[in-house]
Amino acid sequence: MIKLKTPITNEDINKLKIKDKVLISGDIYTGRDAVLPKLVKLIEKGDKPIFSLKNSVFLHTAVSVAGISPTSSNKKEIELSMIPLSNEGVKIHIGKGSLSTDTIKHLKDSIFIVTPSVAGLLTKTIIHKKVVAFEEEGIEAIFKLTVKNFPGIVAISKGESIFNQ
Repeated sequence: MIKLKTPITNEDINKLKIKDKVLISGDIYTGRDAVLPKLVKLIEKGDKPIFSLKNSVFLHTAVSVAGISPTSSNKKEIELSMIPLSNEGVKIHIGKGSLSTDTIKHLKDSIFIVTPSVAGLLTKTIIHKKVVAFEEEGIEAIFKLTVKNFPGIVAISKGESIFNQ
């Protein structure tokens, strides 16, 4: 089990390979279909978000009183956000499902981690949560979560994918 602490460094990314099991501690951001395209549009306009994407982690989920659980990352609105967000400094994307060959090729300085779809296990890792952008989207707003030992498995790294084996 590889323990990672945010912010994530290039060194962290370079040592990871597909099938590695990780535990992430520190701050991670959330977003899914409603907000990730908004965030990308903001960046494309030249506006900077009110939080830093540099060396960050993004979990594809909504945050509700019932807890968290990753949504399908291969939804068009989510997958199309991954490359622009990586270009802005996101180092780890967390979700579920396979990604397109094109996305796999373009995730050069970041990785994709899949996590068990067990809401209770993931929710127990949250120490603190706060809305940081797009509050009007309710549970689909972007949250900053502080987590301890958030589990996952490296699914895509350095152009390789566990989904293509």
